[in-house]
Amino acid sequence: MSYRAYQTASARAENPRETEYRLFGQVTRALIEARDAGSTEIRKRADALDWNRRMWTGLAADCGSDGNQLPEGLRAAIISLAIFVSKETSAVMRGESDFETLIDINKTIMQGLAPQAAHAEAV
Repeated sequence: MSYRAYQTASARAENPRETEYRLFGQVTRALIEARDAGSTEIRKRADALDWNRRMWTGLAADCGSDGNQLPEGLRAAIISLAIFVSKETSAVMRGESDFETLIDINKTIMQGLAPQAAHAEAV
């Protein structure tokens, strides 16, 4: 099976929650690798931080759109968290903070998106 065919099959088999979980996993892994690479790996650190900020910016934009069907309070909380992530990202880039807060936030969101969490909510 070609890579493109696998991507197509994977996209059709995932629901939006699973896709978000997978994206958070990839971004969080990049943050962990950047943290572990150390301060001399500036490019790796910047790329991971930028990817995380872009993901959160996209989530905030989606929550701000008229068609979003999440409850208003949850949408507001995600937007607020995205603003915090952006500020924390800048602090990490300036060396005023470390990666841990960003990693912890993403892991917490992943726990809520995890397939077993979705199953527990349905029961």
